[in-house]
Amino acid sequence: MHIKPQPDPAIKMTSAKNDPLGFLNNNASESQNNPQTDLIQLLLYEIIRVKELIKYYDSIPNRGGQLGASILNELVSEAYESLVNYDIVLMKKYYDLLLNCD
Repeated sequence: MHIKPQPDPAIKMTSAKNDPLGFLNNNASESQNNPQTDLIQLLLYEIIRVKELIKYYDSIPNRGGQLGASILNELVSEAYESLVNYDIVLMKKYYDLLLNCD
């Protein structure tokens, strides 16, 4: 017997009015007025920059950059997590941390 679940009529799905990553689909002038969008965009740029640093640390001979790459990987992972959870406080924290990575 195959049972098809029925949706609960008391629960209504609504689309998000403010898509946190909507700036990726919009032009730049529309996204400049939202400080949360600015933080998300800045954090994404820092994540990309630090991922390039990780490649550099990984390229150091004799595994000389292993510790640095490991620490940066953890920071990038946690920064992604703050984006997924849309936690503005953590996004700011990881933006500041990634900004100072070199």
